[in-house]
Amino acid sequence: MYLALLVIFLQCSELYTQDKVFTFNAVEIKVQPSTKVRNGAPMSIICHADISKSADFQLMYNFTIFKDHKPVFVTVSDTGDAQYEIPVAKSPDTGDYQCAVKADKKTRWSDPVHIWVTGMTKPILTADKRDVLEGEFVRLRCELPEEEPPLQFCFRKIKTNSMPREICVPESYSNFSILELAAEEGDNILQFDCFGRRNVKLEWEDSPHSNKTLVTVREPFIKPTLTTVPSSNITEGDQIQFECSTAVVRMRDIEIILQKNKSILNSVQDKKLLRYSTVATLEDSGEYLCKVEQGEASKTTKLNVVVSELFPKPTLVASMTKLDKNKELILNCSINGFQKANFSILRKNANGDIPLKNSQTLKMRVNVNDTGSYTCKAEVKGIVKESKPVRINVYAPVSKPTLSVAGGLPEVVLGKPLQLICHSVMGTPPKTFRFYKGDDVEKIVINDTYATFLDENIRLNDKRGYRCDARNNHSSGAKTSDILNVTVIVPVRDASLGSVPYGEVEDGSEIAFLCSVKEGSLPILFRFFKKTDNEVLLFEKIEHRDRAMWHKKTMKRQDTGTYYCVASNRANVDVRSQPITIDVILAAWKKGVIAALVLITIAGAGALALWWFLRKKKKAKGPSMEMSGSALAANLTSEKLTRQPNDGDYYSGPDLESAEVEYTEVEVSTLDPHRARVQKGTETVYSEIRKANNGVFARSYLALKIVSYTGFLQYVIFLARNWIRKYNAPENLPLKGRLSCPVTARALRRDFCSNP
Repeated sequence: MYLALLVIFLQCSELYTQDKVFTFNAVEIKVQPSTKVRNGAPMSIICHADISKSADFQLMYNFTIFKDHKPVFVTVSDTGDAQYEIPVAKSPDTGDYQCAVKADKKTRWSDPVHIWVTGMTKPILTADKRDVLEGEFVRLRCELPEEEPPLQFCFRKIKTNSMPREICVPESYSNFSILELAAEEGDNILQFDCFGRRNVKLEWEDSPHSNKTLVTVREPFIKPTLTTVPSSNITEGDQIQFECSTAVVRMRDIEIILQKNKSILNSVQDKKLLRYSTVATLEDSGEYLCKVEQGEASKTTKLNVVVSELFPKPTLVASMTKLDKNKELILNCSINGFQKANFSILRKNANGDIPLKNSQTLKMRVNVNDTGSYTCKAEVKGIVKESKPVRINVYAPVSKPTLSVAGGLPEVVLGKPLQLICHSVMGTPPKTFRFYKGDDVEKIVINDTYATFLDENIRLNDKRGYRCDARNNHSSGAKTSDILNVTVIVPVRDASLGSVPYGEVEDGSEIAFLCSVKEGSLPILFRFFKKTDNEVLLFEKIEHRDRAMWHKKTMKRQDTGTYYCVASNRANVDVRSQPITIDVILAAWKKGVIAALVLITIAGAGALALWWFLRKKKKAKGPSMEMSGSALAANLTSEKLTRQPNDGDYYSGPDLESAEVEYTEVEVSTLDPHRARVQKGTETVYSEIRKANNGVFARSYLALKIVSYTGFLQYVIFLARNWIRKYNAPENLPLKGRLSCPVTARALRRDFCSNP
């Protein structure tokens, strides 16, 4: 029973829970009377929640209203509305408002709404002083107690019959601002006010102007008075006195200054009067300024002074301004329309003028050191005036110039530029230099002591005679240098290397290398190299011709390799030949000896084998063959084939009486080991061949063996004879004695052959 009640209760609870379903349709915020409210007017902000429910049940709502993301109002209601009342709207109430509604576990936000409370409160202005002197400061304070920063405060200084002067100061963190303003000259009664300003959605809004504050300004001193004695008709030479005075409230820190063209002439402190005296000159004409200063206050007075000219400036005249050394110079100083004056003639100098003569005229014989500027001075009634300077140039004649090459030696590489220097030691500058190539003027240069000329067009057939001349303003005219002949150096070109013999040379024999060039200025340095990992210099020689020869007396097997030569001259351009390869081979006589030793060894081995073979055959026949052998020996005595008396090393058949004798001619060929050319000589060897039914093959084999042995001996003799012939041949004699000449190349024949 209890279990059934529990199940029924849970089912009812579930049904009840399912009946309490709701959802937010919208949350919105409204402002009354509008989103733009005047300052001081009432304002209501209403938050409304639009909700749909599954049934009619009570739901509690939590309302929160935010301003600029900060909560300003919170309430709980069982209805879908909440209202935030602001009885008096102020400027700080301007901002973005948003409402959040929470019911059960659901929260919904409204869209933000911007509310602008227009109009700002009136600021309050205060001043720390109501009575100040000119130059003193007034401290002003402008405050907006009901406004929130950031703000901008603008102060206004109002003078009578003039436009207000406005100064604005931004304040980011406070609702007040302080400014100090100075009371200036001419300020009598001043009025100050201020207003505030703020930025709302990129729009500026100004507050009403504050109350006006009145400040009285008093002068600390009166405007100064500037006078001169005499006051008018001032002439050069007169004594003139300036007086500047003022009246002050207090004497402390008072200063009077007299100026002309921003230059301070005189000044006094803590005094009411300034005096300044001087002898009047024409340069004293102009505007004078008297200034009185005390603290920040300053007052000025101006006075224009005119000084009449007593006499004009003198004029200096020279008999000549450009003259030769040791010539006479006359200088005369005069004043137009004025004769009674004290004259003096001076020479200008950086360390001070040098007096030459206290006279109106100066005569002098000049030297080079007298070159310079001269002036004259005239004095009347203590007034001294100076003439304009006159430049006098005294010239010494130029010396004969020298022309040289910048590199030192009078030579130039073909195709390279040539720089010449023309130098004249003596003579007064400036000097004019002219360069000639042949008879043509190439360049004109003006300089003090030397000039340079660059000839960039050097050719082999150019006129190589250069000269220059130098002149200045001396009457002697130009001096010409000696003619400079320049050698044009032709760089070495197309080097080639040859040798005799070429390609192969026997071990222990001599070889000659010839290095030649196609063109190049003499002398030429020839260098011979063998190409290895490190280039090895074998021989070098300087020749006054276009070729050089190097004899190497003895070649060895380690001299096999690649050779080349390098040629150069004063153009400092190395020209390298194509390489040639030299193989050092074994000498012919060494080849013959080696061949003879090999052949003798082979022949000895063959003879020993033949002897062993015949001996073995002889022992196999037994005693029955001895008689037949003796009979055969008797019959063979008349045959042409000669044998040794004790020779029994041959084979005889059993039927000797019926044997027939046949003579065969054999042709033997021998080889020349040096030329690899086959020479055929007929060597006739008669071989007796007995025809027998049982010994034909044995006799033929014996005859061939004899022929082979004889041919070998003749081949050895042939090798020895050829070696002797070749050793005594002309090509194996020393180079200078054997070339008659077999060399075909014309260049090689000219250098190697005794009879070219």
